[in-house]
Amino acid sequence: MNAGGGDTALVVLSEVTKTFGSGDATFRALRGVNLRVAEGEFVAVMGASGSGKSTTMNILGCLDVPTSGKFLFRGVAVESLDVDQRALLRRRYLGFVFQGFNLLARTTALENVELPLLYRGDSPKLRRDQAMKALAQVGLERWARHVPSQLSGGQQQRVAIARAIVTEPDLLLADEPTGNLDSERSIEIMQLLHRLNREMGVTIVMVTHEESMAAFADRRIYFRDGLAYREDSSSSLETKS
Repeated sequence: MNAGGGDTALVVLSEVTKTFGSGDATFRALRGVNLRVAEGEFVAVMGASGSGKSTTMNILGCLDVPTSGKFLFRGVAVESLDVDQRALLRRRYLGFVFQGFNLLARTTALENVELPLLYRGDSPKLRRDQAMKALAQVGLERWARHVPSQLSGGQQQRVAIARAIVTEPDLLLADEPTGNLDSERSIEIMQLLHRLNREMGVTIVMVTHEESMAAFADRRIYFRDGLAYREDSSSSLETKS
């Protein structure tokens, strides 16, 4: 699985396997995945439950390590890093968006977005300035003082996206980002991700079950039985603009 020729690889998986359990309980979740994501690309990962796509996302997110094979991030062999080094990579270079939003219920949108910067040790002023900038990028600066219960599902996901991009990550990992939204809100979120990719150059890898959502990406990669077995390019949609 390759991106277009000549692009700079941000992420490379080479013959990556992942095995859980041992003996009769052994389960091979990944059976030799090859994947290359170019810098600035928007990739959708698709497949049925148990196909290996979630395990692959966990490895890309430095939440797990391969049993064998190579995982390169900007040329660094991630599988050779220790737990603390992987945590640092995750904190400094990766952003995450989840299906369930994962916002703190009693915390304002601004404070939710500030959290990654708080963990990073940034000053209060820098945290606030960067969080307000991120909220503006998703069109929610007017809702900065609202708590999640005062926001719609689409707005909550926008806050979650702002939290993911506030650190200006090299790679944004989105796991079913429209899974809890209706069709109209889903399109709004996908248009936002598409704009972040095109205008800010954010590299995005997104898991989705929906072909209509995957069509916003540059490429669709299909998983089956622990392998990335085929890919295609997504055609442009009117809804992207």
